[in-house]
Amino acid sequence: MTYRTWTKMKRDQGWTSPLGRIVVVALVVMGMMAPAHAGYREQAKRIHDRLAGVPPTDAVLQQMEDAINPALPGDANTAAFIAMDNVNFYNATLKNFAAPWTNRDQSVFVPLNDYVATVIGMIRDDVPFNTLLSADLTYVGSNGVVPSAPSAANNDHFAQLELDNVNLRDELVATQQSTILGIPSNATAGVMTSRAASEAFYVAGTNRAMFRFTLLNHMCNDMEQMHDTKLAPDWIRQDVSRSPGGDSRLFLNNCIGCHNGMDPLAGAYAYYNYNETTGRLEYTPGSVQPKYFNNDLNFPQGFRTVDDSWENRWREGQNAYLGFDPSLPGSGNGAKSLGQELGNSEAFAACQVRKVFRAVCMRDPENATDRGMVDQLTTDFMTSLGYRMKDVFAQTAVHCMGQ
Repeated sequence: MTYRTWTKMKRDQGWTSPLGRIVVVALVVMGMMAPAHAGYREQAKRIHDRLAGVPPTDAVLQQMEDAINPALPGDANTAAFIAMDNVNFYNATLKNFAAPWTNRDQSVFVPLNDYVATVIGMIRDDVPFNTLLSADLTYVGSNGVVPSAPSAANNDHFAQLELDNVNLRDELVATQQSTILGIPSNATAGVMTSRAASEAFYVAGTNRAMFRFTLLNHMCNDMEQMHDTKLAPDWIRQDVSRSPGGDSRLFLNNCIGCHNGMDPLAGAYAYYNYNETTGRLEYTPGSVQPKYFNNDLNFPQGFRTVDDSWENRWREGQNAYLGFDPSLPGSGNGAKSLGQELGNSEAFAACQVRKVFRAVCMRDPENATDRGMVDQLTTDFMTSLGYRMKDVFAQTAVHCMGQ
């Protein structure tokens, strides 16, 4: 059949008549305008894949599909919680979620450690996540689940948990970090005093690394975003030259912008050090670690640390948008009170929500709908959700399950 013959046949059948063309165009336009809806089963599978990282069983998939279907009891959040009951949510998804926070390379390819185990346990148990940087809390394997006991001097216990593929959903138990590490309870500061964080961020240096990576990992800001040359420089330590390379302009226009905010806050870590020989976190109350006096002749007139006091100068000025809790004093002594200051900020809450969004949706928020959802979930996280991270994972998975 030639194209001419086919066209004649269609014309004879009315397809190219004015009315016929209107009908065809209307049908096409309606098809284009109608939203492409994923079925409830496809949505359920996407939620499970994103949260657990493995395919669901047929029975679980049916449960989740029924939960999503508005004609049946339940809701989509219920489906997400069903998916999060899979052991792989804890052993894989949450492990990979937290692992980059524990090392300077921000690599996911690190062994299970006390920092990661604590994040997993807190999420599993709905421990308010704003205490992540201040609680006297850690999670370990249940008694006898692996031969190696938790130790302040090595990571063997956690490495064995991972090697044996122990079910972290069922076998992690909460305990006091102070008991495991042998430091006073008032010296604990959640994951900031975990052994893994100590090994990564309290080793050598000046302890500024602990503050910088806490800011990066839990406030979703790096020092460049905090740069503010208007704050007073009176708390900048002696090791920072006021005339680097003989040019004071470099200090006045660059160095000062980070150190005038960071150094007053990093004073909280003055009594901490990671001892590479013993493999332990050292805490020396009343005695500032010698590292705080490294290169003190660079500018002898600079600030000399005498204790573990700290002050948050970002409560005012251009960095006030971080949203620090006005009910807190904004100053104090030690890492625990600093962790409370950071953990109760709006920036901390927003950072957790954005990290979950990226992990679950596999992208950053990219339109007004995404951004509105993230903003509302951040508000809810701090209020009605009581800082429960599982709710953040559930609502985010539902948002990205497809329409």
